[in-house]
Amino acid sequence: MNIEDFTLKMKKIPFTKMHGIQNDYIYVNTMHCDVAAPSAAARMWSDRHKGIGSDGLVLIGHATVEGADFSMRIFNADGSEALMCGNASRCIGKYLYERGLTDKQVIRLQTLSGIKTLQLHIAHGIVESVTVDMLEPVMEDPLSYIPSRGPALGTFVSMGNPHYVIFTNDIDQVATAGPTLEHHPAFPQRCNIEFAHIQPDGTIRVRVWERGSGITMGCGTGACATAVAAAIADLAGRKSQIVMDGGTVSVEWREADNHVYLTGPAEFVFDGEIEAI
Repeated sequence: MNIEDFTLKMKKIPFTKMHGIQNDYIYVNTMHCDVAAPSAAARMWSDRHKGIGSDGLVLIGHATVEGADFSMRIFNADGSEALMCGNASRCIGKYLYERGLTDKQVIRLQTLSGIKTLQLHIAHGIVESVTVDMLEPVMEDPLSYIPSRGPALGTFVSMGNPHYVIFTNDIDQVATAGPTLEHHPAFPQRCNIEFAHIQPDGTIRVRVWERGSGITMGCGTGACATAVAAAIADLAGRKSQIVMDGGTVSVEWREADNHVYLTGPAEFVFDGEIEAI
């Protein structure tokens, strides 16, 4: 092995661990340090026993389209690339502002499902929460029902990535029914699955099986899809509090522009370095 190969082999990648309602990802600033094999890195680094531990890997980069300030690519724990993540978007907003990469309080983020606008809510130089304009929902119900311990009526909502929302008193079936539904023939690209219950106080309790990651503590796009599905079914109004395993987010489906707005926290966990793949 020559010195160049040895140096490449020993290259360290700086990363930051962050979470939004405990939906945790590894963030790498590719404007500073590239990740050559992101799918493989996501699989290895996301391992909670042998790696850093996370729901996936998020790459922050330069924008490549007009009208965007920065870009995001997101890879699930199984290495598959996702189109969008609401929790990760909020974390990116906090990262960019608090790490001094921008002084903008409104950031336009390029994703595989379009440009998302982030509104930062700042107090004393700290981003306390972020509102993400998730754009318009798309409803294309592939089936009127999908078997899951018997017929389970659901609503298909795309928030830039696909979700199937089932209202039920048994949201804990996520562990058994989630993986089956993710791979159901109705979803050739696989699907995120939400099991939701309207609580007496009007909040919506949700558990999610995330495509490519399994059960996650929270899912921003899943929260949005659930809020839209609840409004369509007249189970809730256009503003909802979505309670997931990791915390609560606010979702508003505005009549004025038909866009869905997701508001919630974002938190740093720790910084570190890991060997490049």
